[in-house]
Amino acid sequence: MTNKFRQVMLIDDSAIDLKIHSKILSLHYVGLDIITFLTGSEALMHLKKFKDLPDELPDLILLDIQMPEMDGFEFLNRFTKLPPIIIDKCAVVMLSSTLDYGDTIRAQANRHVIKLLKKPLNPVELKRIIG
Repeated sequence: MTNKFRQVMLIDDSAIDLKIHSKILSLHYVGLDIITFLTGSEALMHLKKFKDLPDELPDLILLDIQMPEMDGFEFLNRFTKLPPIIIDKCAVVMLSSTLDYGDTIRAQANRHVIKLLKKPLNPVELKRIIG
């Protein structure tokens, strides 16, 4: 199976959710490079580090909404200030354990978010995004 995406970045403050989502991705998408971050600030530093190496940037970012240090919306705020090469390369899917109507509206209003998914990841939903 050919994937649309080569590398996926997972950002979630829950180490358990990171493990579960990494396992789901690796079981359904063999050969997919998965990188994980417990905070949005670590993920942003990683993205900035590879701003001159677009092939090293993730194709997809799976971003948890509810995180203590920097929530998903604050991450998106900072993400939009990154160089265009990063923004154009990285599609963003937001994740939430509860699909709060306000979060849904905010996610849909953000032009960088391609989808809002409920946690845990559902392989059928993923297939619609990753291919």
